[in-house]
Amino acid sequence: MRKLDRWQRWGPPSGPPPELLFSPACGPLDDERRTVILDWAVNQYVANGWQVESRSPSQAVLRRDKEVNHVLHALLTFLTCLLWGVVWLVLAALGKTERVVLTVGKTGHLQTVHGPG
Repeated sequence: MRKLDRWQRWGPPSGPPPELLFSPACGPLDDERRTVILDWAVNQYVANGWQVESRSPSQAVLRRDKEVNHVLHALLTFLTCLLWGVVWLVLAALGKTERVVLTVGKTGHLQTVHGPG
């Protein structure tokens, strides 16, 4: 194995396997291949810490919660004589959730829409 090939595995995937994608000879993708492409995309997101909120054969909604590190903020609050507590309260109150909707079109194109938290 070449050194470059070994390190390419660590980068983000470029897309689903080419044999799943649209080809003019085969025409539009059937529902089964679209579902396999969506499965591939959902697996990539889950590996990066996202959770599946809802799922259909051609669409998935995923979510990722932005957690507040309460131990770190408690330590900072203690070290700053309670001054950091204001920042901690604001961060805890504004806890954010990210959402993304994945949809696979008839040609196998994966559409990603980032939604409100």
